[in-house]
Amino acid sequence: MATATLTGVCPECETDLTVPPIGEGETLSCPECMLTLRVEAVQDGTLTLEMVEVQLRDWGQ
Repeated sequence: MATATLTGVCPECETDLTVPPIGEGETLSCPECMLTLRVEAVQDGTLTLEMVEVQLRDWGQ
């Protein structure tokens, strides 16, 4: 039987996250610290999350 939701912990603020099914390589945002997180692994309904560094564009101004 498949799990309806997955759980994980934000590596930055340690907020417990509960999300609908998501796959490896997909991204989500932490609702607490707004950090963008990438799913590195999914095992037994638990997510392993890593911080994604966001590159801001240099518009030459």
